[in-house]
Amino acid sequence: MKSFLRSLTHRPGVYRMLNAKHKIIYVGKARDLKKRVATYFHRTQSSPKTTAMMQAVVDVEVTITNTEAEALLLEYNLIKRHKPHFNVTLRDDKSYPYIYVSTQHPFPRLQFHRGPRRGKGRYFGPYPSTSAVRQTLNELQKLFLVRQCQDSFFANRTRPCLQYQIKRCTAPCVDLISESHYSQDVTAAIQFLEGKNQRVIDTFAERMDEASAAQDYERAARFRDQISRLKEIEARQLVSRTANMDLDIIGFASNSAIHCVTILFIRNGAIIGSRDHFPRLPGETDKRKLLNGFVAQHYLGRDAPREIVIDTEIGDSDLLQAELSTRMGHKVAIRSRVRGDRLRWLQMARTNAEQGLNLKVTSNATIRRQFAALAEAIDLEDPPGRLECFDVSHTSGEATVASCVVFNMAGPVKSDYRRFNLSPAAAGDDYSAMAEALRRRYARVKKGEVAMPDVLFVDGGKGQLSEAITVLDALEMDRLQVVAVAKGRARKPGAERLFLRGRDTSLSLPADSPALLLIQQIRDEAHRFAIAGHRQRRAKARRTSRLEQISGLGPKKRRELLRQFGGLQGVLGAGVDDLVKVRGISRTLADTIYNDLHDDGSS
Repeated sequence: MKSFLRSLTHRPGVYRMLNAKHKIIYVGKARDLKKRVATYFHRTQSSPKTTAMMQAVVDVEVTITNTEAEALLLEYNLIKRHKPHFNVTLRDDKSYPYIYVSTQHPFPRLQFHRGPRRGKGRYFGPYPSTSAVRQTLNELQKLFLVRQCQDSFFANRTRPCLQYQIKRCTAPCVDLISESHYSQDVTAAIQFLEGKNQRVIDTFAERMDEASAAQDYERAARFRDQISRLKEIEARQLVSRTANMDLDIIGFASNSAIHCVTILFIRNGAIIGSRDHFPRLPGETDKRKLLNGFVAQHYLGRDAPREIVIDTEIGDSDLLQAELSTRMGHKVAIRSRVRGDRLRWLQMARTNAEQGLNLKVTSNATIRRQFAALAEAIDLEDPPGRLECFDVSHTSGEATVASCVVFNMAGPVKSDYRRFNLSPAAAGDDYSAMAEALRRRYARVKKGEVAMPDVLFVDGGKGQLSEAITVLDALEMDRLQVVAVAKGRARKPGAERLFLRGRDTSLSLPADSPALLLIQQIRDEAHRFAIAGHRQRRAKARRTSRLEQISGLGPKKRRELLRQFGGLQGVLGAGVDDLVKVRGISRTLADTIYNDLHDDGSS
């Protein structure tokens, strides 16, 4: 190791600590690699985290970078990819939701958006939760009557839909509003999202006067009502809009074992919500290190506001400010010494963090009790660490989907959820569908590609239990405990019957049993996940043309067929000689098209 340390450079870079399995357990950056890495081997007094980490380290790898900023970005990417055990990692890596305005469309649409922002148009956010976006979209629809329907729905309307009838849209789809007037409504909605409420009110007042002067009293009354509603919304705001400030306020609370970081979102000078995060860093209790790791991992992967107010000063604030400013195209300030409104917001964020921590501790204690009660109920020696539950969803055998959800002591492990698109031999055969899903899942478990659960739950009764046991026995996994959860005759929560491997009779638990409440939670989650997958698959199948399934028939030829015959029904009614007349359709392809479309007896 001494020779390795002597060979290190004083340049900036990233170092990676590896264990005996050559797995990365820690990633760090350094302005001076030689000095930084040497501290891990020369320290006489280390933190419990560092001591535990160094006991597992067998190798160190380094990557030299040109600047410390490059090292910061490389560190972020490596932590995000490998999720090392001894780094701050964020369990919830889901992107934040936005409101998207499709300004490139002649009649723009307001819509919920999550994911990459590649489309043309305006994005507003991020919002702390989907409910905050839905609530804002609901207000926008009432205030500005801007459409929120899909473009395909909009393009095919011949008369106004229900949204027009209940005064939530001006029906641009059937030309009941001019493009110029609709554009004014969209502009007002965008100004509202930008926090320019007074400008919107002034504009509406002018338009109300114009409509009144033109004796268009119905339109004038609409603007009057919009002004009134805008003032109501302003009156409901808990925070005065003294300035159009966009900032995040970060509060922190910890009990040494669990750490809670709460982000309070301030947009246009108003609080729009908050979100709790629970970063994991085994053995680390230093607040500054925790927040330093959290801020880097959180903001380098997403948009940052112009100002971030944080609970304590962090070591990399100057470096992060410079990098975030470069990425965002505007100055990003990270501050910890604040006063006035910012101090009050920071105190509010701290209070929310303490509340979030208390709820997490209570929730963890409840989950531990539930897992212990489950072990006792199904005769396990120790509380299980990982639970999996399967369910199957279909509509009369159409678009059959099976779900697999995973729970552990921390709750749902959504990154391990899986869906299986199934094609059982007989439509609606739940037994063979369940068997297929289990076979596909546990073949991977046997190969070591997926972690082995301690208990497998299947939604159903003796039949599903029998299928599960048959599949597991064939895979030589007969030691896995299997539980089938039957809803009972009344199909009411609390009346469930449990069928277990090796037991001749069913097991019924009291309605208030912690074990039963846990089983109901995981069963209901599997049911929800299966239904969502089934609906998506069914909707996709119904949006897909039968012509897309014909081999050799590409997009251009499909379009030409539909254009020549006026739609799919016209193609169905065409003979081979008719099909050949279409440009690009040979006799062989025409025979294929005709046969594929009429094999099911269509005429």
